[in-house]
Amino acid sequence: MFEKEYDVIVVGAGHAGSEAAAAAANMGAKTLLITMNLQNIAQMSCNPAMGGIAKGQIVREIDAMGGYSGIVSDTSAIQFKMLNKSKGPAMWSPRVQSDRMRFAEDWRLKLEQTPNLDFYQEMVAGLIIEKDKVVGVRTSLGLEVKSKTVICTNGTFLNGLIHIGEKQFGGGRAGERAATGITKDLIDAGFEAGRMKTGTPPRVDGRSLDYSKMVEQPGDDIPGKFSYSNETRPLSKQRSCYMTYTSPEVHNLLREGFERSPMFNGRIKSLGPRYCPSIEDKINRFADKDRHQLFVEPEGWNTVEVYVNGFSTSLPEDVQYKALKSVAGFENVKFFRPGYAIEYDYFPPTQLNHTLETKLVEGLYFAGQINGTTGYEEAACQGLMAGINAALKVQEKDEFILKRDEAYIGVLIDDLITKGTEEPYRMFTSRAEYRTLLRQDNADFRLTEKAYKIGLAKEDRMRRMKEKKKKSSEFVDFLKDLSVVPEEANPILEAKKSSPMKQSDKVFKVFSRPHVEMNDVMNFSGVKEYIQQHELTEEMLEQTEIQVKYSGYIEKEKNNADKLNRLEDIRIPQDFDYSQIKSMSYEAREKLNKIQPKTISQASRISGVSPNDISVLLVYLGR
Repeated sequence: MFEKEYDVIVVGAGHAGSEAAAAAANMGAKTLLITMNLQNIAQMSCNPAMGGIAKGQIVREIDAMGGYSGIVSDTSAIQFKMLNKSKGPAMWSPRVQSDRMRFAEDWRLKLEQTPNLDFYQEMVAGLIIEKDKVVGVRTSLGLEVKSKTVICTNGTFLNGLIHIGEKQFGGGRAGERAATGITKDLIDAGFEAGRMKTGTPPRVDGRSLDYSKMVEQPGDDIPGKFSYSNETRPLSKQRSCYMTYTSPEVHNLLREGFERSPMFNGRIKSLGPRYCPSIEDKINRFADKDRHQLFVEPEGWNTVEVYVNGFSTSLPEDVQYKALKSVAGFENVKFFRPGYAIEYDYFPPTQLNHTLETKLVEGLYFAGQINGTTGYEEAACQGLMAGINAALKVQEKDEFILKRDEAYIGVLIDDLITKGTEEPYRMFTSRAEYRTLLRQDNADFRLTEKAYKIGLAKEDRMRRMKEKKKKSSEFVDFLKDLSVVPEEANPILEAKKSSPMKQSDKVFKVFSRPHVEMNDVMNFSGVKEYIQQHELTEEMLEQTEIQVKYSGYIEKEKNNADKLNRLEDIRIPQDFDYSQIKSMSYEAREKLNKIQPKTISQASRISGVSPNDISVLLVYLGR
């Protein structure tokens, strides 16, 4: 029925589990993906979208390394938008609106075409742990499946409890049962557990909405895409989203249900995501605001089901319905299903190493919401890294860790491991110290070669990345050598309200000026001809423009990263006893003993460890 022993077993087939299974299998590990329902692989449990602020950078990083999220996001997209285009390129973030059903189908088909990957539908009810090492899993039917490593990606299913007003029932998602057994096994093995909460809005019938009362939100005029590969194409047609607002009347109707709300009557005790609060939380916390935005998002090309983004709630269904009917455009709304909140078990991520392997049990990895994160993208990148490291462990190769100056993925994992989280963790650009380096346009430059060396990214990706890098670099050199005369440049500069040139200058210098764009530079003699002759793509032109305009900022940030990375080279002995350093603060000793950082750099990022504590530690290690 099963292989005698697998290299990797992945528990759960959400975004984390799907990426973990794909990565491990593509690296040659014999992999088994076990999930409660094979029809729900990579299901979008919440909003039908991928990417967004910082999350879009993560999807591009996953793609650059050979993961599947970028490709599937492209093939199932119904709209593409590059957010923050009015700001610098460090802030540009791609986002797609997705066809929910096609997204799950495309993911399943990609996984089915992946060699070394087996599937099995059943609930994993327990882990088999022997001498602090995981050796397999036990299913609800009592089957035992042996494996060298196990990756837990349980999402919201561990002892999941769904709340709709005063009603509550067990479930991992609406219509699906909760997973039991694993939490007990992990607590018995010495793990610390906690509870978190997340929520989702009602889904409604789009035929019952009046879009003329809303503001249309179309996609980009020239849509881009996520994947660096030539496996996907940008959209040729798109579906619009819409925007409307709540009102004081809506807020008053919602307040009427507060005494029946599990958030306010004490039924829900765990913390929800601060940056994606429920509608009742918003009107309670921001009582001075008389309206909040709602985004009306279609769930696919052909379905009439609509997702009401911004109206996440656990209020009773009659209160949800009454309040939503008072929103402009929703006067005749029909519900497909009400919104709900869900509480579930998680395990504080300070119990993990940077590989996402647990410190207590060898060969056991955690990825996704089990680590206290929220969001498909955050889960997917953890799954990718856990899958990579599980495969490398089985192959007895060096671990694969991304630093904070190499990827948003590195920032996310380091934040979790070093700082922990007591509320659902969400990625933002502000969490990264080196966001000028970690742009969405250069994820392939940063990561493809690394992934190629460990056997994940394929030859064609490597070749495309090298060609893009070479051609954009050569184009920058060409612009540094090419001169432009005042007669040619001044009409463009004056139109841009930039001071005119008095003598000839290099195109690179003119291009460096604010407001001068690639389309302007193309009017200078020789530029357009060079582009055509060397067959430069839009990606190469964009890369050139960023290198010209931001080279100073990029160089400065690289230097800062290099300085801080020197602290990464100062290793701390394993299981170091910090309680012996009496001149260090008590809080620092307690936190350092608990987290056991690997390097001085990691130690310096732990909350409660001061620069003075680091100085004392450096002196002590120097002895």
